[in-house]
Amino acid sequence: MQIHGFIKTTLLDYPHHVAATVFTGGCNFRCPFCHNSDLVLHPDSAPAISEEEIFAHLKKRQNILDGVCISGGEPTLNADLEDFIRRIRELDYKIKLDTNGYFPDILTRLCDRGLIDYVAMDIKHTPEKYNLICGAHNFDISRIYASVDYLKSRPVSYEFRTTLIKEWHTTEDIQCLGEWLRGADAYYLQPYRESENILMKKIPLHQELVSNGLHAHDRETLVSYVELLKPMIFNTAIRGVDESESDV
Repeated sequence: MQIHGFIKTTLLDYPHHVAATVFTGGCNFRCPFCHNSDLVLHPDSAPAISEEEIFAHLKKRQNILDGVCISGGEPTLNADLEDFIRRIRELDYKIKLDTNGYFPDILTRLCDRGLIDYVAMDIKHTPEKYNLICGAHNFDISRIYASVDYLKSRPVSYEFRTTLIKEWHTTEDIQCLGEWLRGADAYYLQPYRESENILMKKIPLHQELVSNGLHAHDRETLVSYVELLKPMIFNTAIRGVDESESDV
């Protein structure tokens, strides 16, 4: 596994669990708001963390931690992801996978084999505008459809989440997202946050797309989006406002 980040204890990354979080390197998307730009663009330049270090900590903290979140980058790019998860499973930890959903076959296999307990899948935009955000080469929206449909069949606990950008997400887009994801278990709206490490500041293409930068919607607008979505996805909430979650 290409591991380039490790949070030893977190109460935020895995809902309702005390967990550790592992960050893998590399991603097939180029989302301009991504805060892990170094992991995405230059994973080999980041210090590598050995699996031995990870497992030494997990064994030591078995009576304190109850879950492990695997994030990135995009974890499903790693060919040995399944073996890594199986080793964690042997320590009786629950597993949460953060993914962009572009590899539905891998997601399906891991879940069907009982290796994943919770999936957080990023939804970038409406299907028609998806690649505006993720900027992937040879993008195939059918892969995203497949992952969404699979998770909505409820093989495991899951959530969808979208980082909202004022310049790119309109009320009409939110309506479209609600209709697409209708009936989902949970949907979290995350306002854009400015950072010196966002990927947009490191790729000239993204700098040209939005000459004046990116901005978050105001809270009033976010609340209106939640109210718009609730009839379609009852468990819709705002995440990342005032460092806490809000269900309005």
